[in-house]
Amino acid sequence: MAATAVRYLRSVGAATTAAPETPPRALPRPDLRAVRDDERLPIAPVEFRRVLGHFASGVTVVTARDTDGPTGFACQSFASLSLDPPLVTFMVARTSTTWPRIARAGVFCVNILGAEQGSLCRGFAVSGADKFAGVAYGEAPATGSPLLDSVPAWIDCRVHAVHTGGDHLIVVGRVEALGATEDGEPLLFHRGAFGRFSG
Repeated sequence: MAATAVRYLRSVGAATTAAPETPPRALPRPDLRAVRDDERLPIAPVEFRRVLGHFASGVTVVTARDTDGPTGFACQSFASLSLDPPLVTFMVARTSTTWPRIARAGVFCVNILGAEQGSLCRGFAVSGADKFAGVAYGEAPATGSPLLDSVPAWIDCRVHAVHTGGDHLIVVGRVEALGATEDGEPLLFHRGAFGRFSG
């Protein structure tokens, strides 16, 4: 049927293919200028850490469980991101050996540490050690990720998105469950040392 229609159109001199459309004219764009080398402020990594260390933060342990068992790492770069939907975020070095295991699990639990849990944090900050040796924990209700005993708050999440941020990855988690106690002070990190509220 289609072939018959094409033969008829050709016999009467009608076009059998659509005429090419004229490409739309591009809108005028402002001149874009890259930052020149002489405009860049040379920042030494040591100075970067020193200055940014003045920002006090809370301290967490991000945990997960893959086929090899529980895994986790100490993390101070954690923050809430969105209320609707409920999202949180943390940053992890691209060289981390723990992150691939969390990514494989696809879920994680953020354990917010209390003022007396500095030694627990140090244990999870060591690379290559058995970080869960002697650590009591249960399972987070939604994902089964390790939920450390005696933490004042926890957030149980699924990996929602991962973005590149220089030498780190920006991990976004969708909150599935969370909980907190009403007492206790947070563990703080400031200028390379742990601290606590005083007042």
